[in-house]
Amino acid sequence: MRVLGISSAFGGCSIAVLMDGEVSARARLTEDHGLAAALPALVQGVLEKSGRALDLVAVAVGPGSFTGLRAGISVASGIGLALSVPVVGVGVAEALAEGLQGLDGRSLWVAIAARRGRVFIDTGDGAHGYATDALPRPAGRVAIAGNAANFVAGALAAAGVDVMLTARRVALAEHVAAVGEQRGKGDRANLPALPLYVDAPEARLPALGLRGPPV
Repeated sequence: MRVLGISSAFGGCSIAVLMDGEVSARARLTEDHGLAAALPALVQGVLEKSGRALDLVAVAVGPGSFTGLRAGISVASGIGLALSVPVVGVGVAEALAEGLQGLDGRSLWVAIAARRGRVFIDTGDGAHGYATDALPRPAGRVAIAGNAANFVAGALAAAGVDVMLTARRVALAEHVAAVGEQRGKGDRANLPALPLYVDAPEARLPALGLRGPPV
């Protein structure tokens, strides 16, 4: 199976094509600025390097940056539509877990930075939001990944938790593709290519409703 993986949930973006478990082409952009404009050309370059038709597109669906998620999912959906191939979603925690080995029996927590003094933590049953001064306490030994891993690992260690800080901060596209391939083969439950948001949208409709169309 030949799978295109797109990861743009936070920290720029990562693109890779996985062919029978091996990376045939990859690219990465480390800056968030201009991501939406740069992503289509970056994906096109990776597809040209890999040189064969796709069977599946896998895209990271969050939690993460609103702009990054929307950009990645939009490009993935467009490619799927143009090439008539399935598009599947991959959670950031799933992709990070796919790239981690040797946790020595520890539970994996994925910590994702949020706004307003909060952090999202996925302990394996979906992400939940916590105030940075009210983090949950694991029942046993834990390993921490994600872009807020340094803070969460430090806070838990200071509270006496046996914690291991992993080197994984962002979900790489090859791991998104690997999880997507498992999903495409039916080894994992389906996850649609739609953004996963932990918090409810902050935008609210006007109290008097939307204005009508111009006459």
